[in-house]
Amino acid sequence: MDKEQVLFRERQRFTQFWLWALLLGLAAIMLAGFVYQVLLGGTFGSRPVSDVPLSIMAALIGFGLPFFFYWMSLTTEVRAGVLSVRFAPFHLKPVRFPLHLVRNYEKTTYNPIRDYGGWGIRWGDKGKAYSTSGSEGILLHFYNQKPLLIGSHRPHELLEAIERAKELGKGIEV
Repeated sequence: MDKEQVLFRERQRFTQFWLWALLLGLAAIMLAGFVYQVLLGGTFGSRPVSDVPLSIMAALIGFGLPFFFYWMSLTTEVRAGVLSVRFAPFHLKPVRFPLHLVRNYEKTTYNPIRDYGGWGIRWGDKGKAYSTSGSEGILLHFYNQKPLLIGSHRPHELLEAIERAKELGKGIEV
């Protein structure tokens, strides 16, 4: 089998309603302030800033912040002998985890807030986690490092792909 064949691929984004409501609400307030002060000539807030800084803040918070969260994504791929994750835009290239270093792995249900302090790239007492939403994933236990949690909306498929990739990866130099 070709070492480069993708056995599993999943791309996840932040889909929490509360997060998008907060981001878009904040963006709407900034854009409304921009329109009121810069375009209509009023003053936005009790201690208004001048038009140029307000325009910059409106652009960054009104457009930049929602776009940044839309752009963020977690891509998980499994190939023969390797699992890789890329949390864009923070990783320029995927972080690779050779499966021969994995002692065991299991499907798990976790509490993102309590166990890891939220979603994203998180470090905690239980190890490192990559997740964007949901509460299911695969927990990898390594021989030489703390556990790693990969959040997934399709944990059964990911678990099967890891099992297959571990078998296919025997004898392949990663």
